[in-house]
Amino acid sequence: MPFSRPQLPWLLAALLLVALVRLYGLADAALPDYDSVRNWQIVQEVAHGQLLHLFHHGSPLFSLLYAPVAWLTTDYRVFQHLNALVAVAALGLLASFIAREARLAGWQTALLTLLMGTSLFLTFSGRDFTMSSWSLLCFAGLLRAYYFRLQHATATTLYRAAGWLMVGLCFNYKFLLTLPILSVLEWWQADNLLWRNGHWWRVAALLLAPYLVLGGVGVLAGLPWYIWPAIYYKVAFPEAANAAGRAATIRPDGLYYLRYLWDFESGIVWLGLLGPLLGLLRLRRGAALPLEMYLAVWGWCLLAGMSLLIKAPRGLLWAYGIWYALAMLQLRQLPKVGIVVVVLGAVGLNVRRIQQEIYAYSPTSYPAVAAWLQHHKAGPVISTVGIGLAPFRSASDSVRAVFSDQQAAFLRRRGHRYLLLDNYWRVTNVAAFDSLRRLPSVAAWPEPLLTSPLLFLEHSEFTGLSYEQTLARQRAAHLDSAQLRIIRW
Repeated sequence: MPFSRPQLPWLLAALLLVALVRLYGLADAALPDYDSVRNWQIVQEVAHGQLLHLFHHGSPLFSLLYAPVAWLTTDYRVFQHLNALVAVAALGLLASFIAREARLAGWQTALLTLLMGTSLFLTFSGRDFTMSSWSLLCFAGLLRAYYFRLQHATATTLYRAAGWLMVGLCFNYKFLLTLPILSVLEWWQADNLLWRNGHWWRVAALLLAPYLVLGGVGVLAGLPWYIWPAIYYKVAFPEAANAAGRAATIRPDGLYYLRYLWDFESGIVWLGLLGPLLGLLRLRRGAALPLEMYLAVWGWCLLAGMSLLIKAPRGLLWAYGIWYALAMLQLRQLPKVGIVVVVLGAVGLNVRRIQQEIYAYSPTSYPAVAAWLQHHKAGPVISTVGIGLAPFRSASDSVRAVFSDQQAAFLRRRGHRYLLLDNYWRVTNVAAFDSLRRLPSVAAWPEPLLTSPLLFLEHSEFTGLSYEQTLARQRAAHLDSAQLRIIRW
């Protein structure tokens, strides 16, 4: 059944409201983390034909897609806003799929879209410049395509689902984690479609195609042929501890994500997480999965799998929308007025949380820091771990990140006279700047984002700290009177 015309205006109106929420205040915000700034730099490199970092984080398609934008502008805000709109498009794809299959009315489609779109974490992640937005888009496409494959056992639906998986792998190595879930669903379906008529090797060839094509591009640029799969290996088996001292990738903790949901997301999400449990009793292998159970299986599998690994809220990036959608589907049992009151109440509370946890931390002082350095003809600047200052400096200047006092001292001997004591070192738990912290500063500014609980939690994957330890560090960082300090030697 195609998406009905009466639903479309409701969906578009809701998406417009979500876009306004996502973009509000974004022009006054900095890129929130190291990866966002680094991606912005790599896109510009790729735009000028420098492909050394094309496979950074195993996401070559991300840089290739944004490279044409870099031919027109280097303003980070353009990239940030475009990426935010991609996340809104991902929401639209997911909402239209669920609304169609659940046969929602137009007003219900709008409520569904607003409920998913105001998720605190999805709003937070939709304001960076990482692969999350495109990852969400590809996951929504995969979720939709694979559901149709289960409903209609044809080669076309199978290859379409494989195509979305292929594109997703070009954006995010975490799409590898969908393979166990897809395998379980294939086993549950019990129709052997994948193994009939040579479909399996065609699917395998489709998934391998980007590695051959883009890998060949890398070889022509002088990169090793194995560089892309080697990134997967390094993620799974790091050779040494990172700058925060975290080495392991397996860190079982069944409460981390549940505590995050309890503390930061709307209470209605629990209805989506727990509501479909009774449906498990009616499941039979080989029988068609109802939409609600199909979505619930994805959500439960993501929660179970990610609870075994090192954690950050983005680990469940694909699950938040599912759980909010399931909550909306559970609420259909209420009268119309009840649905409207409950959902709009939840959306209102979500927006209040967005104000408290995102908007309040958004205004940045990096432009003021850059202006001060330019006025004092500072030249190259050292920065403690963070490179958030880089987008605000001219092309002739440089911002060098250091991860210890010793590296800073080395650059000082090489002529760097200014150091930005950037409290991003607190966020990343790189506690190696004891001597620098004791030096007097010549200027200081607040940077609210560097005290944000969400930013700290997002870096717990890097630090390896538990939920409680991460928020304890955030509370300590919040006591600082200024998060950006200039030191002159």
